Amino acid sequence: MMRSAVEWLIIAGLAAGFATAAKGEKVDIGKAEFQSSCASCHGADGRGNGPVSSQLKTRPSDLTMLSKNNNGVFPANAAYETIYGSKSVPAHGTREMPIWGERFNPIVNLPHAVDSYYWQKAGPQQNPEVVVRTRILAVIDYLNRIQQK
Repeated sequence: MMRSAVEWLIIAGLAAGFATAAKGEKVDIGKAEFQSSCASCHGADGRGNGPVSSQLKTRPSDLTMLSKNNNGVFPANAAYETIYGSKSVPAHGTREMPIWGERFNPIVNLPHAVDSYYWQKAGPQQNPEVVVRTRILAVIDYLNRIQQK
């Protein structure tokens, strides 16, 4: 229980820091990540009405309802586990081949372009795990901001 609370505090602190940095640069990194990796199924507004949603066997979740469906508390840890792949969602595909590709997979040699914003957050070691965590936390921050009241 204590570990979960500490993890939540770390996630919340990092997400707040990234949101502040993104606001200072006039770029919404979380929204950009969501649009590039999630919106085709979940929709630009996160309500499950993306352009490919009608072609799927299972309708994508309305991601604006996460807090409402969790007694008014945004489930940051569950969202992190879902995006990272440690919590299985069949519609997202397997950890080895998720629907969004390798974008949230901390492999040693990133096979895709990495924005300079992420390398700044990764520090001098250019750690791919930091890049991936930054991306995931940015999406979680964005999801938290689009929750229905």
